[in-house]
Amino acid sequence: MLAAMSTPLPLQLPTHPDVTIESSQRVWDGRFPLDLVGFRHRRFDGSTSGLRTWELWRRGRAAALLPYDPTADAVVLIEQFRLPALAAGLDPVLAEIPAGLLDQPGSAEATAVRETQEEAGLVPDRTESIGEFLLSPGGCDEICSLFAGRVQVPATDAGGIAGMAGLAVENEDIRVTVWPAARAIEAALAGRFPNVVTTVALLWLAARRDWLRQEWART
Repeated sequence: MLAAMSTPLPLQLPTHPDVTIESSQRVWDGRFPLDLVGFRHRRFDGSTSGLRTWELWRRGRAAALLPYDPTADAVVLIEQFRLPALAAGLDPVLAEIPAGLLDQPGSAEATAVRETQEEAGLVPDRTESIGEFLLSPGGCDEICSLFAGRVQVPATDAGGIAGMAGLAVENEDIRVTVWPAARAIEAALAGRFPNVVTTVALLWLAARRDWLRQEWART
């Protein structure tokens, strides 16, 4: 006799005085689960909304780091293939900063440093917190903790390529590049980086670059 199939339980949502959860069902339990949530919330006029049903993609927490060399005034960006970019009709090879999912709660900075070492071959000796950002509030709970990290940029060829990186066990194929900070910031201001975390990090650097160079020059 076959055992009855059980539906995996969705992760419990935090309670909020203005939100009533009417139903929550785990409809996909792969690497990144998908929950179907029925809810009502308090409207701005004080009334209660009608029943709303949303798919909620549960990716959890991530961390990313912008590698910056204050002496060379240069940043390190990585390039890799992204299937969702292809699905969106974009060039699937994106210029990004190192990033990854947290192994455990509270490990954002350690995760950002580890991913920088794995994906760019660099170990930051100082970090500066930039902020925490909800990447896709229309359907996903992923929050990215964003940092800048002090590194010494590697040597490059004439095209600015420093070499290859990535974990073989994860089939990663990553190209490491070095950009003058001014050129990377100009590209971000022009909207040439589809990856939003990369753009946010570079715009932060544009605003804090002089301060950061002074701060990191002290030690």
